[in-house]
Amino acid sequence: MQVSSVSATGSQPATAETKAALQKAAQQFEAVFLRQMIGAMRSASLAEGITDSSATQQFQDMADARTADAMSSKGAMGIAELLMKQFGARVADTAAPVAAKSGDAA
Repeated sequence: MQVSSVSATGSQPATAETKAALQKAAQQFEAVFLRQMIGAMRSASLAEGITDSSATQQFQDMADARTADAMSSKGAMGIAELLMKQFGARVADTAAPVAAKSGDAA
């Protein structure tokens, strides 16, 4: 299977698409991390409340997931940004040989 260095439009290199995919994956990783962190904080409560039930817990989990998604989309913790700094250069480095190979084939 050959990887194309040109996007579907034919004008932009695949690195832009790859970086966008990396940004999305980094943001999703941050959201998962935040969900785990919020869940751990919530489970550290010392006593049961008067309204604690499985339904309440389910709605709290859904609210926690939405909160984590919102925090990650705003970059509240900066985890996605750090991942982009670490892996963004690798995406550019690996895209250059692919572009050179496709240029040789033409």
